[in-house]
Amino acid sequence: MELYFAPFEGISGYVYRNALNRHFGQIDKFFIPFILPNQFGKLSYKEINDILPEHNEGMHAVPQILTNVSEDFLCTAKILETYGYNEINLNLGCPSRTVVTKGRGAGFLANPEKLDRFLDDIFNRVTINVSIKTRIGMYEAQEFESIMNIFNQYPVSELIIHPRLQKDMYKGTPDLETFGTSIKKSKMSVCYNGDIFTKEDYERFKERFPEINKIMLGRGMLTNPGLAREIRTGIKTDRVILKAFHDEILENYKEVLFGEKTVLFKMKEFWFYVGNLFLDAEKYIKKIRKAEKIGLYESIVNQLFSDKELI
Repeated sequence: MELYFAPFEGISGYVYRNALNRHFGQIDKFFIPFILPNQFGKLSYKEINDILPEHNEGMHAVPQILTNVSEDFLCTAKILETYGYNEINLNLGCPSRTVVTKGRGAGFLANPEKLDRFLDDIFNRVTINVSIKTRIGMYEAQEFESIMNIFNQYPVSELIIHPRLQKDMYKGTPDLETFGTSIKKSKMSVCYNGDIFTKEDYERFKERFPEINKIMLGRGMLTNPGLAREIRTGIKTDRVILKAFHDEILENYKEVLFGEKTVLFKMKEFWFYVGNLFLDAEKYIKKIRKAEKIGLYESIVNQLFSDKELI
């Protein structure tokens, strides 16, 4: 089984990815949060930092592009190729309203004819592998049959399917019936993404779909950074390694981010997910959310790790 780490805008940047790889490992591909091409045909400072080879050493990193304009995609692909990348990922899965209203991400699925023209153009001209991360439609699962017919016309290196509709956001449960139908029709390699939060979730999925040998882990990894390791080895996350993981992220954010508030914002986002790993830690998490100084924040975190057990 190959295990991938999903891209999370604002969370899974190179600081997070490197710490995750160093302390937990077991990830076969790290997908870099999406690049949004601009009118100048250049990457932002933040985007460059995220894709620099020296910021992705020791891991198989795949940049993701969010656009519905083929020229922008191809221009960005050329830039990424100069940095040594041999695979890029097209984002057709982001359900955010601000993205969808511009016809990007999952919003692109609402216009299959335009999507077809887009794919025809990029696959006739691109010189590196292109994978796709997609949802199954905007409003109805029946949309995915025609979308799959479009995908099947092109040499997509890999299709990552999150079987939810755009309107679902992250609510409800993945549509495994539609996923099962789609993998039977797919002419390309398929990776599954959606609601794998525990090793038991993984095992239930494998029992139902033994033919699938690639899984992308998303929010489950943010909640439990050791999930991939637990799936692979059975070793559960413990406080010692989780604390080392946290401390590396914090120290590196102090170096690369400007101002205590910015660092604290990032770390509070970290605890939004990881806080759920601790037993009866609500009081500590509330204090973390209220902390306005890094010194106080670190004191609360140290006390949390000392006082509370992991679930």
